[in-house]
Amino acid sequence: MFNEFTPKKGNLLISEPFMLDQNFERSVILLCEHNDSDGTIGLVLNHRSMLNLSDVLEGMDNTEVPLYFGGPVEGNALFFIHRAYDKLKSGNHIVDDLYWGGDFDHLRDLLNDNLLSSDEVKLFLGYSGWSPGQLDEEIKQNSWAVHNSFHIDLTFINDGEDLWKETIISMGPKYAHVANFPKRPEFN
Repeated sequence: MFNEFTPKKGNLLISEPFMLDQNFERSVILLCEHNDSDGTIGLVLNHRSMLNLSDVLEGMDNTEVPLYFGGPVEGNALFFIHRAYDKLKSGNHIVDDLYWGGDFDHLRDLLNDNLLSSDEVKLFLGYSGWSPGQLDEEIKQNSWAVHNSFHIDLTFINDGEDLWKETIISMGPKYAHVANFPKRPEFN
């Protein structure tokens, strides 16, 4: 079995190595919300878009802030995570020193003034969502592994494939070999 843990808010989901769904191929998803009555909301941490925040938001002087595809739901909406509560003074606590959302106008000002760095904030177009029970079924089908004990530095790695591999390796020796599986075994 690929998974050992039950998902909860603040966990990471790691896609199985051969998932063909382009939205989630080699994905690492941070669970921002998870409960039995409302379902699950998460953000894909490692699918960087070709866009920067300045491409989609007027008034952005800082043109170096990358955007990631958070998932296939509400692809025109912006979401963000951060570990800068001391600067933003807002956000919903996820785990440890990691927060979801907050005062977007203040975030924009801090980014324009270069007072936040890419290791403190990550921005997303869209999110990933599951109805109640849906994610649990996908986990039973071995589509996802749940990582419940990770250092939040993982969430701010910018290289997509590296983040997927590093996350699997950080789960321990039982999983580390999976990081070397090819995307398409039929081509080997």
